[in-house]
Amino acid sequence: MSQPASDKLKAHLALFGANLFYGAGFTVAKQVMPRLIQPLGFIFIRVSVVTALFWLSVFAGSKYRAKIQRKDWQILVLGGLFGVGLNQMLFFMGINLTFPIHGALIMMSTPLLITLISTFVLKEKIGINKSIGLLLGIGGAVLLMSAGKEITITGNSALGDLFVLLNATSYAIYLVIIKPLMQRYRPIIVIRWVFFFGLLIVLPFGIRQFLSIDWSQFHTGDYLCVTFIVICVTFFTYLWNTYALRHLSPSTAGAYIYMQPVCAAIISVIVTGETLTPVKLLATALIFTGVYMVNFLKSKTARAA
Repeated sequence: MSQPASDKLKAHLALFGANLFYGAGFTVAKQVMPRLIQPLGFIFIRVSVVTALFWLSVFAGSKYRAKIQRKDWQILVLGGLFGVGLNQMLFFMGINLTFPIHGALIMMSTPLLITLISTFVLKEKIGINKSIGLLLGIGGAVLLMSAGKEITITGNSALGDLFVLLNATSYAIYLVIIKPLMQRYRPIIVIRWVFFFGLLIVLPFGIRQFLSIDWSQFHTGDYLCVTFIVICVTFFTYLWNTYALRHLSPSTAGAYIYMQPVCAAIISVIVTGETLTPVKLLATALIFTGVYMVNFLKSKTARAA
């Protein structure tokens, strides 16, 4: 049964908003990490606070509570592992070791990983339009992130690159395995259990770095940066991504990752006054074209059906 167009539009807007915050998140996070907070300590703050916020929903009414079927507990545990625990720890540890350009380029592999995993797990078919769109998105992202920058590989960056690649794989697995639960439960119910199990995984790794934080060194701007990462880059992004998966495929959600470097570039222009060069404009056009082809341009066979 087809879904109302308004629901799909809201899902696309949710994905856009989530990736807008993701695009801003890296710049904001670097203001306090590792200067004031170590990566795993930062992850502990994010996951613990957001878990508490998601669990407040149980007091919002009976429709936000549901009995979880026995067969779904395993998926929720795996969602906490791949979607929260491994995903966040690997990404922050990776970015802390490697160069931003490396991390950005490697993260562009996520939609390909999602499409590949979906092909085997969800039996999704890859049409010609989606294939071309994925290639255009990757090409635009690579062009945007590498234009005028030299990529230098060092000993530590190789390990960081590996962490980011494993992070991309973990996030791709999460988007695919959590999709079926979106059809049986409200998004908020799914995400609060995912974060609960994610917190159990993060706790033994992050508690020591969290306890070593010297809060007396923080200024107002530092607290605002942490608040932005916790509320906007964690709470809203996970909630909106989960909502979008109720109405869209994992590969569609993954395709929006291409917009993160675009959002990051725009934010950089506004905040730092960086010039938006013709190369960056071309890359932006390629990325948006790729997202359009993956999400909105249907093949002749699909239109006929």
